[in-house]
Amino acid sequence: MTIIRCVSCDGFGWTEDDDDGSAQDCAWCGGVGYVYHENGIDRRIPPTDYAAVSDQLEALELERMREMGYSGSAKKPWDQPVRQERGNLLRGKSGT
Repeated sequence: MTIIRCVSCDGFGWTEDDDDGSAQDCAWCGGVGYVYHENGIDRRIPPTDYAAVSDQLEALELERMREMGYSGSAKKPWDQPVRQERGNLLRGKSGT
């Protein structure tokens, strides 16, 4: 059986409430971010199947993260462009 990214939450596993902006598990995939797809029909992956499909889910999630720009390597806080732009280098008040 094929596993695909949930079309409702696009693999995030949650949706945002339009009224108050709170996050909640996706009603379609149950918070997993992926669903079984067979003969044009999508259905939730039952918790009893998680162990059997965990490697496949990890691979799909890594692929999704790389599509969003995740490189797999961490940067020290002072090397992160967003912190440099704000002038927050996290090396103490003196910047050393």
